Amino acid sequence: MSQDIISTRDLMRSLPPVLGRFPSIARGLYYYLAKDNEKDLNLSKLIDRNARKYPNRPAILCEDLTVTWQEFDAWSNRVAHYLKDQGLVKGDSIAVLLENRPELLAVVAGAAKIGVACAMLNTSQKGKVLIHSINLIEPKMFVVGEELLEQAEGVRSDIKLDHANPMLYLADANTQNVFGEAPEGYTNMAIEVSRFPSTTPELTVPVLMGDTAVYLYTSGTTGLPKAAPGSHRKFVRAYGGFGMLSLNMKPEDVLYCTLPLYHGTALLVCWGSVLAGGSAIALRRKFSARAFWDDVRRYQATTFGYVGELCRYLLNQPASAQDRNHPLTKMIGNGLRPSIWKEFKERFGIETVAELYASSEGNIGFSNFFNMDNTVGFSTAPYRLVKFHDGTRDPIRNEKGFLEEVEKGEPGLLLGEITKKWAFEGYTQKEATEKSILRDGFKKGDSWFNTGDVLREIGFRHLQFVDRMGDTFRWKGENVSTNEVENIIDGSGMVEEAIVYGVEIPHTNGKAGMVTLVPQKANGDFDADKLLAYLQENLPAYAVPVFIRVTQAIEKTGTFKYRKVDIQKLGYSLERPEDEVYAWLPKTSAYTKVTPELIADIEAGGVRF
Repeated sequence: MSQDIISTRDLMRSLPPVLGRFPSIARGLYYYLAKDNEKDLNLSKLIDRNARKYPNRPAILCEDLTVTWQEFDAWSNRVAHYLKDQGLVKGDSIAVLLENRPELLAVVAGAAKIGVACAMLNTSQKGKVLIHSINLIEPKMFVVGEELLEQAEGVRSDIKLDHANPMLYLADANTQNVFGEAPEGYTNMAIEVSRFPSTTPELTVPVLMGDTAVYLYTSGTTGLPKAAPGSHRKFVRAYGGFGMLSLNMKPEDVLYCTLPLYHGTALLVCWGSVLAGGSAIALRRKFSARAFWDDVRRYQATTFGYVGELCRYLLNQPASAQDRNHPLTKMIGNGLRPSIWKEFKERFGIETVAELYASSEGNIGFSNFFNMDNTVGFSTAPYRLVKFHDGTRDPIRNEKGFLEEVEKGEPGLLLGEITKKWAFEGYTQKEATEKSILRDGFKKGDSWFNTGDVLREIGFRHLQFVDRMGDTFRWKGENVSTNEVENIIDGSGMVEEAIVYGVEIPHTNGKAGMVTLVPQKANGDFDADKLLAYLQENLPAYAVPVFIRVTQAIEKTGTFKYRKVDIQKLGYSLERPEDEVYAWLPKTSAYTKVTPELIADIEAGGVRF
């Protein structure tokens, strides 16, 4: 892991551009620090403001469609009137299963205007997982896009919906003009919405900042998804913290978003930033590395929303004279690895990397406000970095039963203090919420949100992401950080993507390192020994992966997270004949190709690791 340190000189260099936009900073702080959950400030108010100030400027760009702020506000008002007419009231919820298209934002905004929360369903879910996600919320109605109708039909008889006519259908088209024909058992939502007025609905009970606006789901990489309520306050904070403080968004800005809108980075961070500037969001259904720069030029995008893997995919594209022929200067997201941070900026001419750290359910967030390299930035929220038991989410308590902070610069488990101002909204399942809370941490009566992530301070209260708990393992009596090994492998120039984890070997203690990787050169012979020589030069022996799985693709969730549990279960087996598996056997200087005979020998304890 990079040992970056932020110096006084670094900080001083970043100040002039920050001080030059003081009015934006002052406004941003007002929204970011807003703490009164009873305040009449909500997503609807943010949209209404843009409709008044920038009525004819684009709010949404999608393929050949442009929706202005005035049109978007009117559209969402009609949605609000329709839902209200259907008997929905503040505190109710609806489930939403739509791909990235304007209809999704119109439904979210319309529901928010009357205090109805949208459960943002992962579009890759189906069957039992989708049933589980919907029934966690028990929504009144279910909005289904034509593009995902088959998934909805597969669970329809097993989900709990509390309404006389709960199934709503939206054709896979611009439903402001093309209504399509709803299948049997569905109400054509576009037709119904078109019959209602475009004026702001009148409410007897106001929608407050602390009310739930959306439900966002964990990715389910380690079990069934959990639903985290997201209040209007989270939109307001993203509006001020990311849109104003980090990105300084303006009406002429366009943010290109290929991240799924059921994910917090897209919905809260990216759209929240767009709302702050009166800017436009340009939507694409799914990320395409080949189409990325053509889309950026087409929409004249100045900003894009990312997760680290998208940046890697773009870097893996062949270098081109067109790499800087675009208007993109800013990016916001999370997971950009230090190993590719500067290379990405320099190759594509990016000026601002607004890296952030946050979670849908958490009460703490960090933002790279000063545009430093290799950091998630700083936070105004109260937090501590504490000592923890290796390979777990469990902090260490001293003889008095209290937690202990790590030394400055040392990796520590990040905790966010739970206060009235920094509330922890948690999950819909009380037991899941309670598991994430640490009580009596530093004094009797205090409480802390356990992020489960390890970070380190690198100067001036700026943190750097180190590892996600559970992504460390112990081998040969030493702790191995999967993130650190992945960063080293990234630097080899031999792989497109790699994921590191620990696997159990019979008759040994701890877990041996293993990497599943996609080679840089597709359909060519992978030189495992060349990689071994590189790893031995750059890692201690105990951190060099004992096993390598060479594959053509690594399965991910819809939010670009690796399905690490499935990969770990596969281990060094030969269940997938299309993969090649190698082992670094004791007292050898090269990787050995794994065969059924070798596996039998390892399992029997014949190989003494």
